[in-house]
Amino acid sequence: MIAVLQRARDARVDISGNTSGAIDHGLVILLGVLEGDSEEDADYLADKSANLRIFSDEDEKMNLSVKDVDGSALVISQFTLCADTRKGRRPSYMDAAAPDVANELYEYYMEHLKRQDVPVESGEFGATMDVHLVNEGPVTIILDSRNR
Repeated sequence: MIAVLQRARDARVDISGNTSGAIDHGLVILLGVLEGDSEEDADYLADKSANLRIFSDEDEKMNLSVKDVDGSALVISQFTLCADTRKGRRPSYMDAAAPDVANELYEYYMEHLKRQDVPVESGEFGATMDVHLVNEGPVTIILDSRNR
């Protein structure tokens, strides 16, 4: 499972011109689910996402988590994170989990974040979405449950 965390001043996701989810301050999390991923992978990434100290304290040091700053998470499913680009010029998505499995783990990941006291907004699994983001810093971190 792959998560890209972007520290955001504010963000929203629109589907067909309607806002599906929005946050004022926190993290935009793009989540890709790979074949073979499990709830254990989702638990690991949700814990890491909720507690990673990537927000600045009063001394401008990255010492605070999204929970510490009372931030929220906007979680977007993004199977393209599972792209294999090693051969040719067209990405292969053979390593992406089947849609039903991916959606189940996407939902599970968001529930785990909520259990960590992180308010969660989301897009819609499988939908074409427009993500609007003011990336604060910018700070962007890649987490991969296979690299623990």
